[in-house]
Amino acid sequence: MTLFSLIFALLLEQWRPAGDRNPVVLLFLSYADALERYFNTGVHRHGVAAWIAAVAPVLIFTGWVYYLLYSLNPLLAWAWNVVMLYFTMGFRQFSSSFSEIKDALKNGDVLLARKLLREWRGVEADELSSQEIARITIELALIHSHRHVFGIIVCFAVLPGPLGPVLYRLADLLSERWGGRTDQEPDAFGQFAAKAFEIIDWLPARTTAVGFAIAGNFEDAVYCWRAQAASWVDQAQGIILASGAGALGVLLGDSLREAGGKYYRPELGVGEEADMDFLQSTVGLIWRTLVLWLLLLLLLEIASWAG
Repeated sequence: MTLFSLIFALLLEQWRPAGDRNPVVLLFLSYADALERYFNTGVHRHGVAAWIAAVAPVLIFTGWVYYLLYSLNPLLAWAWNVVMLYFTMGFRQFSSSFSEIKDALKNGDVLLARKLLREWRGVEADELSSQEIARITIELALIHSHRHVFGIIVCFAVLPGPLGPVLYRLADLLSERWGGRTDQEPDAFGQFAAKAFEIIDWLPARTTAVGFAIAGNFEDAVYCWRAQAASWVDQAQGIILASGAGALGVLLGDSLREAGGKYYRPELGVGEEADMDFLQSTVGLIWRTLVLWLLLLLLLEIASWAG
């Protein structure tokens, strides 16, 4: 049931992507904003209470509906899994932005590529060269493929029913909304949200890194993971980017030119500077990793049937 739920959800998402205006996500974010207005007094324990109040009701409702439908007919529970995966995954959410930037660079339109990257990344990109745009685009593709696809798959395989994908997506949204994604430390209210996602993402991040290593250059991916990941501010991101860079044989990280000057970042990966060719290689790595995990789930399903 796990494999077929994923396949149908991926096909449904390819056919009709929810996109940035995912109504379920927007509804939850409105609920999270209301909780923040009520709970945020700058005290850590209030952040804990708000996180529980945001996540627990959704998980309870999702699990209750799943087991109710399963008691009626397993096919209804399977359909509920597909619906929950559809609203928690987002393969097209990042792949469309990635493809547009790749096409712009292929046509030599750096200005358009900067504009598209600014819309996707949410920061100024006017000072970036074509190589820097390619580098950041690869980094975003690796991180987003993990957050919107591979992390969801791991949690779906580990926890019963749709509880894993829902928990992962809610924790990710709250971490972004309350904990922030910058180098600055989140305030006392958002610390728990950031820490909770870090804990939940511990296994998925490393599983994604292993997938990149197997689907790409295994030796370089493992070397970069061991030697370079710890230098990155966000540990999970460092593991994913280091493994992905090693698997692709490309250099990521390093300093970026921004409006306020240079922004220093540790260098990740081995090999050549990022360019147009590596954008296409990144697409191949992500698809090979996806096929790898689907084949692994197929083997687990066969073993389960044989048992």
